[in-house]
Amino acid sequence: MSLFHERSGRFSPEKTIALIGAFVPLAWLGAIAFEGALGARPVTEAIHFTGLWALRFLILSLAVTPVRRLFFWPKLILARRTLGLAALGYALLHLALFFIDQGAARAAQEIVLRFYLTMGAVGVVLLVALGATSFDAAIRRLGGKRWNALHASVYAIAVLAVAHFFFQSKLDVTEPVLMGGVLIFLFAYRIAFHYRRAVTPLGLAALAAGSSLLTALLEVAWYGLATRVDPWLVAEANLGFDLGPRPMWWVLALGLAAALAAALRQRLAPPPERARRVQLQPSG
Repeated sequence: MSLFHERSGRFSPEKTIALIGAFVPLAWLGAIAFEGALGARPVTEAIHFTGLWALRFLILSLAVTPVRRLFFWPKLILARRTLGLAALGYALLHLALFFIDQGAARAAQEIVLRFYLTMGAVGVVLLVALGATSFDAAIRRLGGKRWNALHASVYAIAVLAVAHFFFQSKLDVTEPVLMGGVLIFLFAYRIAFHYRRAVTPLGLAALAAGSSLLTALLEVAWYGLATRVDPWLVAEANLGFDLGPRPMWWVLALGLAAALAAALRQRLAPPPERARRVQLQPSG
């Protein structure tokens, strides 16, 4: 299948934008490296950069199905494979840079001895398995049910990636908490859709509110269990804006913005009934 076209041969904006977007962070990293702006430890900075974008693309790939359903945008599914492969590419680069920085023997030893590195390596291996079976020929060989069961493990991979990010970040876990909060929101949507077969914009807003509270609890729990920072101070910081908006508020804002946009889409341009039925069917 063409990188830029649908099976019918028609040009696909969704696939094209996803493909271009997949290379933008890599070009950005190259520009920063060329300017010598990666700091005193450029390889370490590149490791962090590629790991972060691997997780971002993974979460974007998980967001495709909810967005497709909420906005009655069936062709958005064409971008999901590209986003998933982008996550795999950045994850492999992340791991390769780690081996370059540490040396093969020491890197392998660190992965075995350090639990958070083991989680990251397992996540990469699972991503490789998903990437290897993401093509049409593999889908046909595995069959629909087995393929869907295998690719449902992407949520487990996302959990491993977020956990790896938490332990790697140690004290300042603002961004891991944000990634974890977005993942909670996507999990909440998936569970709600599984039981109700549809999620309305109002329901999405409720999920956003619940997910933002769970995001705050995640941050409080991390500081309470993994550091010596007083968790009550963290809880207090989540309720105010003295330190800027905490991740819980970003998750809430993201969810409410998505709910409002979906409500406007459905009110201003309601889809035909046939399109509505197709959109509400599971997509794997």
